[in-house]
Amino acid sequence: MNLRGHISTLGTALLTIALMPLCVHAQVTSYGDKQTGENSGNELPSVLKGAKVDQHLNRELPLSASFTDETGKAVTLGTYFGSQSKKPAVVSLVYLNCPMLCTEELDGLVQSLAMVKLNPGTDFDVIIASIDPNDTVAEAAKKKAIYTHRYGRPGTENGWHFLTTTNQASIDALASAIGFGYVKVPGPDGVLNQYAHASSIELVTPEGKVAQYYMGVEYSPKDMLLGLIESSGNKIGSPVANILTYCYHYDPERNKHSLIVARVVQFGGMITVASLGSFMFLMFRKDAKLGREHALTQDHDDKA
Repeated sequence: MNLRGHISTLGTALLTIALMPLCVHAQVTSYGDKQTGENSGNELPSVLKGAKVDQHLNRELPLSASFTDETGKAVTLGTYFGSQSKKPAVVSLVYLNCPMLCTEELDGLVQSLAMVKLNPGTDFDVIIASIDPNDTVAEAAKKKAIYTHRYGRPGTENGWHFLTTTNQASIDALASAIGFGYVKVPGPDGVLNQYAHASSIELVTPEGKVAQYYMGVEYSPKDMLLGLIESSGNKIGSPVANILTYCYHYDPERNKHSLIVARVVQFGGMITVASLGSFMFLMFRKDAKLGREHALTQDHDDKA
């Protein structure tokens, strides 16, 4: 590869690194004089102190908590767990109008489950519960249509449940049982209509007890399969590394979005850049050496 080719490769790689943080984030918002999205030293932004995930393994979900499914049917969590169920479930707390993180989380979940040979509705359930009491049944139905289509396994739609409720007590009870912390924050219009939160999904046993946590927005299909098999037998897993990353930040004063990138992502990016730099340096030296050898050979041929 010539010098131009190496530079093109390096540019593409650096652009990829620059975009990497977009895939790992929780939402943070700054509003007016209340700088909730800025961090100080090693301290988390104040808003994130309430947006965390505490792992409540073996904690029973509030089976009497009331919700409405995507068809408009009134249900309780006991509809899916307890004496009425013999299947485990994947549970995800999101809000349906989330502008960034929840979409990444659900995309990651679908991609992982697509590589797991167990089927929703037969072997396990998928329960997506909204933390926003303003989310509607119509929005839930739309989201279900999108993600079951993306999942691409016809006949499994009955295993996907998108739940909403106007009952804040039900939301609070479910979030508290899971240990899912979130904070309501202002959106671009200054109205409190977004949430700062981290990303995680949980596996729940047929009895309705939290069995396993998976953090982030990408989930190993192998781990997911093993977790589903173990939780189906009411086995409780072990705590996982509680590494939460944050990168979404809206600043209404500048009327644009910016990124707060977790140090772990920054460090990984620096290592990658250093590795690419070393590689490019060696390639440049090799090209230069070959160029000199070619020039000497050409000069020798001309003299001959």
